[in-house]
Amino acid sequence: MKISARQLALDLYNCDSKKIYETEELKNILRDIIGGEPILTSEFTDEDSFSIVGTSSEGHIALHIYFTMRYVAVDIFTCSANPEPEELSKVLRKFFKPDKMKSTFLKRGDFTATKDIKPKIKTRVSPLRKVRNAGAKAVNLVRRGNK
Repeated sequence: MKISARQLALDLYNCDSKKIYETEELKNILRDIIGGEPILTSEFTDEDSFSIVGTSSEGHIALHIYFTMRYVAVDIFTCSANPEPEELSKVLRKFFKPDKMKSTFLKRGDFTATKDIKPKIKTRVSPLRKVRNAGAKAVNLVRRGNK
């Protein structure tokens, strides 16, 4: 039996402050992503955070949203040959519109691998964030020059 499971962990930083509160719209998007009749469970862990988990026969997706930090942690696990977790992550990135994102990809259940398992990590920073950082650095340089 060959297991072709894949797992993608996402850290979404500085998300759109309006989108992180739209939990009902998020539930509808997750139903579309998971397909079929997924089982969605959600609960407020406290007034500052929200967690939602969706499961189906082909895998699961879990989101933990921290409102005041504008941070979303996402875990996508799929054991189906068709859906790619990267495609699912694009939908979530489009919804939350983070300034910065870190993703970690793991292949699971590979019994033939002889090497040490090392996850692939990618970090993306949106152009708007880079412009804000460059502007702040320029202002600091001007301030130092005036002193």
